[in-house]
Amino acid sequence: MSAPRQDEIDDAPEMLDADDAQEVIEDDDDIAMDSDDERENIEIDIQNDSVAYFDAHKHAIYAIAQHPTQPTLIATGGSEGEDEADPGKGYVFDTSPVVGRPVLPQSYNADPSAPQQKSTELTPIFEIDGHTDSVNALAFTLPHGEFLVSGGLDGRLRAHKLTIDGRNKASFAFLAESQEVQEINWIAPCPVAPNSPAVANTIALGADDGSVWVYTIDASDASNPLQIVQSYYLHGDSCTAGAWSPDGKFLATVAEDSTLNVWDVWGEAAAKGLTNQNGQTVVSLTVFKDEDMKQRKKEEEEEPERLGLFSVAIDPKSTFVAVGGFYPGNSCLKIISLPHFSGKGNKPGGTVLMELPIQRESVETLSFSPSKPLLAAGSVDGSIIVYDTSKNFRAKRTIQEAHDHSVVKVEFVRGLGDGWLLTSCGMDGVVRWWNIQGEADAVADSMVKEWKGHSACDESGRGGILGFVQGSTGERIVTAGDDGLALVFEA
Repeated sequence: MSAPRQDEIDDAPEMLDADDAQEVIEDDDDIAMDSDDERENIEIDIQNDSVAYFDAHKHAIYAIAQHPTQPTLIATGGSEGEDEADPGKGYVFDTSPVVGRPVLPQSYNADPSAPQQKSTELTPIFEIDGHTDSVNALAFTLPHGEFLVSGGLDGRLRAHKLTIDGRNKASFAFLAESQEVQEINWIAPCPVAPNSPAVANTIALGADDGSVWVYTIDASDASNPLQIVQSYYLHGDSCTAGAWSPDGKFLATVAEDSTLNVWDVWGEAAAKGLTNQNGQTVVSLTVFKDEDMKQRKKEEEEEPERLGLFSVAIDPKSTFVAVGGFYPGNSCLKIISLPHFSGKGNKPGGTVLMELPIQRESVETLSFSPSKPLLAAGSVDGSIIVYDTSKNFRAKRTIQEAHDHSVVKVEFVRGLGDGWLLTSCGMDGVVRWWNIQGEADAVADSMVKEWKGHSACDESGRGGILGFVQGSTGERIVTAGDDGLALVFEA
């Protein structure tokens, strides 16, 4: 991916005019699936495009994770029920027994009257317990997935060791627990790249009190297998999201007080004199202006609203960080430079390169393409905008009604589509593929596929998809549903 050169972009914040958007795609409204409040009344065989399903959860699935080298191993997390007193619960299941459906339609079968292949029921191979409140964060450690880590609204961080025997059968055993905060909001595994100071089996988490914690897991140390590497306290409100740089050098976190901090976890920037005065960050700033924050406090007193920063991503070359959220009257999407290390000299970060307030509501999810100069942003208003990072972040594709409800997650596919294929899911209960390649003549073909099977968000607020995983190839997508179902869709 070719990031824009510093001399091609003004240092001052720049507003991208909405007229610059090259394409606008309006999708036909989908018919929402009927849904009932009672978990037992959900029928998964209505508009069900899945090849397999997992329904052990008694309530919504809040978290989902996929093993990095054994992609058929899927972990999900939620709670035992709807009451606040219900304990958290998670499961691991294996999708390898699932047989894909024929590529040809049923009429091409030798016996067209034969019944269609039904969705396969999956069963758990391991139960994640020990949480007294909902499990809402899960991660397998990198690079080999030696450990599965769960985080809950009870503040507990629990690590489980994975063993795979000679028959390729996986088993899990509880290793250790730590509880330093009241609630864990997210967990992110640290990548381990060549020539990086990052340590294997390291994870970061963000908490409701704004703190950020970095742990390394070492099963050989029986007295202290969960080792605290760093703990940070610069955020003044709940830490909502975090992302590691692809080389594992930096950790970027955002919070509801609109602060962004990019942490120098391993001290490499400090050794080169590129950290801020606090000695901990290479970027530390408040994204919203003072008048915006004053307006926020005023509006919260009159009518509480979800304001702040809620999404963050770092480009594949660790050149800049994108942050998204919402402040009074507008969405927020800003691009901020990161420090640059080179033999010709070091360059500090923290410059606001671009400001892109195009979407009407909060930007909740961000994704960079692994091989193309593209950044995708998904919003609560149901829209997705894809920016060309090589052309001053010009809007390459604007999909106004990508989903009927909020866009929950966007993620570019690595193994298919040569970096142009984008997966999205939303509170309408639908997963979609978008092809971002081409210009105006490709508008009609932007949505290349969709999958249904989950209930849509209803008046009670139940329904929709809360996340998905798609591995390195994207050939199978596994979803986490607010209806308590995990569905397996095949490309």
